[in-house]
Amino acid sequence: MQPAAYGPFPYSPINQRPRLEWPQAAHVALWVIPNIEFFSLMEKVPAGSGGPGTPVPDIMSWSARDYGNRVGVFRLMEVLDRYGIRATVALNSDVCRYHPEIISAGEKLGWEWMGHCESNTRRLNEASPGEEKGIIHRTLATIEKATGTRPVGWLGSGLQETWDTLELLAAEGCEYVCDWTNDDQPYVMTLDGGGQILSVPYSHEINDKPVFERAHRTAEEFRDMICRQFDVLYREGAQSGRVMAIALHPYLTGVPHRIDAFDAALAYICRHTRVWKATGSEIARHYRAQLEKR
Repeated sequence: MQPAAYGPFPYSPINQRPRLEWPQAAHVALWVIPNIEFFSLMEKVPAGSGGPGTPVPDIMSWSARDYGNRVGVFRLMEVLDRYGIRATVALNSDVCRYHPEIISAGEKLGWEWMGHCESNTRRLNEASPGEEKGIIHRTLATIEKATGTRPVGWLGSGLQETWDTLELLAAEGCEYVCDWTNDDQPYVMTLDGGGQILSVPYSHEINDKPVFERAHRTAEEFRDMICRQFDVLYREGAQSGRVMAIALHPYLTGVPHRIDAFDAALAYICRHTRVWKATGSEIARHYRAQLEKR
């Protein structure tokens, strides 16, 4: 996209749009996004990731994240499977190389995968000139080789992009991106040359990383935040469908003292009847089909 003061889409007040309908007359599309990431011990944990910024090797920050891949992710798998929720994983493709057991376990659960750069120690907006295209291509190709399915969604590492990212993603076959956390419904982004890509709602708010690492909330407070967010979206969704995105990191929510609070939040949501348990591609494609009918 060309540099501009506003994004590559028109401003659209949510109360002036056509009604959005989900399958089975659901009020809310429930979308759970575990961020399964790889941090090289030879690289610095990025600023803002909760680490102290100590020199490499930063054993303390690295070990906390490795706990998520060794232990925490399997707790998340157990809880999500209990409620019949297929996660959509924001996946660093280096996980395919270093932790293929996680990929195998996710495949058995029918999880969906979307690109999340190669490693969480490297952001797209910090890449050398000309490198972004290769990073995106390698990320998607590596995940496709490991899972047999090419991802159609993308979440940037650190939710970062450049002015070229959207066009590069579309050229690689991506149908949606979730870096733009500015809505409760999907919307269309118009690309240079006339192409399109969808934005699917992700969340800074219902996201364990800012909740635990920056706001220092308790597991019970996060549970209550999830439930309150759901209550409002469920009420509003009776008029026009909403997306309820829950973003998780195995090294945070997957620890013993937090997992039961997350379980309780899902139990609360799943007691409601008009909830569509969806993946990212299902949300994007259902929305796209509605647009084509209008």
